[in-house]
Amino acid sequence: MQADNASTGRLSLDQPLDSASTATLQEWESQLSQRYEAFKQANLKLDLTRGKPSSQQLDLSNGMMTVLGSDLSNEAGTDLRNYGGIDGIAECKALFAPVLDVNSDEILVGGNSSLTLMYFAVMFALHQGFGDLGDSWASEGKTAKFLCPVPGYDRHFSVCEHLGIDMIPVAMDENGPDMDQVESLVRQDDSIKGIWCVPRFSNPTGIVYSDEVVSRIAGLGKIAGRNFRVFWDNAYAVHSFSDDSPQVASLMAACRAAGTENSVYLFGSTSKITYAGAGVAFAGMSAANLTAFKAHLGMTQIGPDKINQLRHARFLKDQDGLAQHMRDHAAALKPRFDIVLKHLNEGLADSGMLSWTEPQGGYFVSVDTLPGLAKQVVGMAADAGVKLTPAGATYPYGNDPEDRNIRLAPSVPTLEEIDQAMAVFVTCVQLASVRQKLA
Repeated sequence: MQADNASTGRLSLDQPLDSASTATLQEWESQLSQRYEAFKQANLKLDLTRGKPSSQQLDLSNGMMTVLGSDLSNEAGTDLRNYGGIDGIAECKALFAPVLDVNSDEILVGGNSSLTLMYFAVMFALHQGFGDLGDSWASEGKTAKFLCPVPGYDRHFSVCEHLGIDMIPVAMDENGPDMDQVESLVRQDDSIKGIWCVPRFSNPTGIVYSDEVVSRIAGLGKIAGRNFRVFWDNAYAVHSFSDDSPQVASLMAACRAAGTENSVYLFGSTSKITYAGAGVAFAGMSAANLTAFKAHLGMTQIGPDKINQLRHARFLKDQDGLAQHMRDHAAALKPRFDIVLKHLNEGLADSGMLSWTEPQGGYFVSVDTLPGLAKQVVGMAADAGVKLTPAGATYPYGNDPEDRNIRLAPSVPTLEEIDQAMAVFVTCVQLASVRQKLA
């Protein structure tokens, strides 16, 4: 074992796990156990569980609070303090339609939560139907099913579970969902009614869907059963760490080329752009889908918070203003991710104990332990004062069949706290891996 690196609280192993002798493993276990016990005695209280903006990031939008003054009418002269406008104000449509790459008449801007819009979209499809485009999924008399690329976003899975929709995991790689598997499944089973997608800086892997994957997803409407919908949650569409981070191809453009515009719903929000609890959400879809969606949504509300929408439009102004605002976010986020990746590369590279992604945007780093160790590592970290997202959360029903994946979310803690938390995490991975090998 190499010398203790005091600056990081890390013990670096000098050879891969599989090539270590029993005597070496026993020496590692002894030293790592001492290190781990020292962490437990330090009474740390650190948290890497949720991908939320930090206070530093939230402060970037404080100018929204004074941008309106007493002028609460939009460019059309509409008094936005009153009822109405179920689909949002024109200024916000113009601002966010390019984010989803839809036309301004193909977007609805709502309240602060895109999850709410996604939940409504699933519920309306399940029970109310698609207006002129077709009846509800439930009317077909079968249990609806969704394809769920894994690892994925736990709240997507919770929507399905809450509404009684069966979930089918599909594999992910560096290009996105395994489209051979996806296409085979939808051809075989017409009760598969949707697929969840986070196409840019996917939660939690951080990968960006390839152009080929986007094109093949656009083609699913031709081979799937009736009223199939792609739920395209482009939550991190503008959340890159640099201007040259990879882009994701336009799904709506690909659907127009394929003639499948009615098979997709696109979603986004400003939850990680302005205020997470007081932003705006938006949904893009074909005119026919939008007509049906607005009819159903109109049964739940008379209109969104249009003053908040106006505040966003005046604060962010245009695409250039949005891009600069996100550069300011990146300046706060990237150093946090750099610390995470530094610890992983220096403590675990070539060890055979852990694999991970190196995202160029988004909010997460996805790591895979050796099979059977994720829950153990999460538990060990908790005992040492570091909270992590529960193992299995990135899989439907919380069931990671190999018990490997862990999602790290470093956006909220300070740089010093991330440094401490990652020192603990690396030690937990090393110790759990060595003990498994000895066993």
